[in-house]
Amino acid sequence: MIIVRAPFRLPLGGGGTDLPSYYHKYEGSLITAAINKYMFININEPAIINKIKINYTKVELYDIDEVENIKHDIVRETFKYLKIKRPIEIFSMADLAAGTGMGSSSAYTVALLKGLNTMLRRDIPLHDLAEEACKIEIDLIGKPIGKQDQYATAFGGINQLEINRLGDVKVNPIILDHEIIYEIENRLMMFYTNIERDANIVLGEQSNKAKTDEHTAITAMHRIKAIGIEIKDALISGDIDKLGALMHEHWLNKKKISGKMSTGNIDMWYELGLKHGALGGKLMGAGGGGFLLFCVKNGKRKALRTAMENAGLKYMDFKFDFEGVKVLGNF
Repeated sequence: MIIVRAPFRLPLGGGGTDLPSYYHKYEGSLITAAINKYMFININEPAIINKIKINYTKVELYDIDEVENIKHDIVRETFKYLKIKRPIEIFSMADLAAGTGMGSSSAYTVALLKGLNTMLRRDIPLHDLAEEACKIEIDLIGKPIGKQDQYATAFGGINQLEINRLGDVKVNPIILDHEIIYEIENRLMMFYTNIERDANIVLGEQSNKAKTDEHTAITAMHRIKAIGIEIKDALISGDIDKLGALMHEHWLNKKKISGKMSTGNIDMWYELGLKHGALGGKLMGAGGGGFLLFCVKNGKRKALRTAMENAGLKYMDFKFDFEGVKVLGNF
């Protein structure tokens, strides 16, 4: 049995510039982090029965020569990519559900690849692992997503990702003093909106606007990329108030890109947060639902939490993860 853990990611700035439709023209730059909420993959090989068995919210069972029939697109394309045709059982569980904006599909892909590569005794660098995950999700499955999630979950930590026009990714770790990390963790608060959504719909619209050079969207994305660099500087200097102000500007620019980015309820909750101590905030992932992240003023954590919980949102505590994808056991 091989047990693998991969962290979910928390985008801090520059999101959307990792889409191919943008970075092929303008290059991408974004700030991303990993948190201590995880996707877990268990791999049993050989399986007890002479079948391929995939356990998630559903259970799929196939003969070893029926890989093409697997409905779970990530498992199917990963098996095809690695040329796996053998009795095997894949079981997954996660701290957070899919559709919550935390990069669950990429965490699944990276964890699955790490586990299967371990099974095959194929030790590959984290950069190559992240690129394999990008290939499976973007090229083979055809998801309209970027490269942020795969690198964030593979590497862990807090990083700046720079993407050139060819799609090559450079990972620049942002090294912060421990006291700054503790302060950031204390000043960031996350709330679940109880809304699950399909990120592909929002990302698809954003990608199409970038492809056609739609003026408002491109101008907003250029500013979002610049804000990401400013967020990096604010993190390094420990200026958390500046981080909050930049998150607010980032959110306003994100809303210019797509009408699906927010909803009436989300706008209401965001304004409620600002009234009760938040300096700024954003929705995790592509938008439309999932988790709301706020940067709160000193001494206002309790007021913000009370207001958001009274409005029906659920608070989720978290810390940063600095390990990235990890094999927890190989028995």
